[in-house]
Amino acid sequence: MATSISGEGRDDAEAIAATVAASYADGGTLAISGHRSKRFLGEAQAQATLSVAGHTGVIAHRPNELVLTARAGTPLAHIERLLDSHRQMLPFDPPQYGGQGTFGGAIATGLAGPARPWRGGVRDSVLGVEIVNGMGERLRFGGSVIKNVAGYDISRLVTGAFGTLGVILSASVRLLPKPEAEQTLVQECDVARAGRWLRAWVRWPLPITATCFENGLLRVRVSGARTAIADAATELGMPMRDPDPTFWQRVRDHDHPWFDGDAPLARIAIPRGTPFERDDALIEWGGSQAWLRDDNVDPPPGGHVRSYRPALPAPVSNPALARYMQRIKDAFDPKGILNPGLVPLNAA
Repeated sequence: MATSISGEGRDDAEAIAATVAASYADGGTLAISGHRSKRFLGEAQAQATLSVAGHTGVIAHRPNELVLTARAGTPLAHIERLLDSHRQMLPFDPPQYGGQGTFGGAIATGLAGPARPWRGGVRDSVLGVEIVNGMGERLRFGGSVIKNVAGYDISRLVTGAFGTLGVILSASVRLLPKPEAEQTLVQECDVARAGRWLRAWVRWPLPITATCFENGLLRVRVSGARTAIADAATELGMPMRDPDPTFWQRVRDHDHPWFDGDAPLARIAIPRGTPFERDDALIEWGGSQAWLRDDNVDPPPGGHVRSYRPALPAPVSNPALARYMQRIKDAFDPKGILNPGLVPLNAA
């Protein structure tokens, strides 16, 4: 069974490929853009902009197989509405940033929402992609079925590469059924106690699908059957309920008041089980990700920091890894015309 978004699909693949091929021929550089909802991550230093915002539409949706294929410019909000009508969802719950987020942008950046540790990241859901490489060639990798692995899984390389390996035309992803019910539990506590609880709960068989500590409050979302939710609330010992149904969406989209203003913003990746006890942080993902309004943050042992305000490139700390990254980049985009400067390819 295939479902499409009527009246909103447009196939610009040939025009996109022609634009890249022309830039390859004359040596011009291109910044790949949708609706620029993620410009706070940094912007490419290019001579021209290649917009994929008009390349839209759901190509195929097979509800019985839990698979969706869509073009890169398709708004995530449209996909969410389609999936809602079938009681399905994208497992990685990508940020939508006020409705401006696109399907291709979610794949290109690899950004996932609050359920990331429990439902998996973007790479875990991508089954296949079609891209235009830096020479203007259309290439397909993977497919649209769960068991489809042959050779190198290039679709996972493209996911999170910020468009530096190719312009994403479309992608196929696996879906999940929506849970019967969800409930957010709330507990007042300090950051040290929240950390101890989270490190303990990760070993318990509980239906947790999101956590967040900020401003002296620990919130825990539990999802599943109503009886399982009631049992989890009792086991966690968190009697308070959060009446705000939009809390997780606002954290996901950086629309929560904690993210307001122009103060420096840093994202910290924390190895699982490592304490992180900054009470001025917003801490999510079961204690594995934190946000700080600070421009001078030391990463925890084994972790790393990325600055978002001001937007700085992600660090590449391993010289051997940087060399492999450069070799992959050279294979897909030999002249370096796609999103130059957006993701560093050296250890500097």
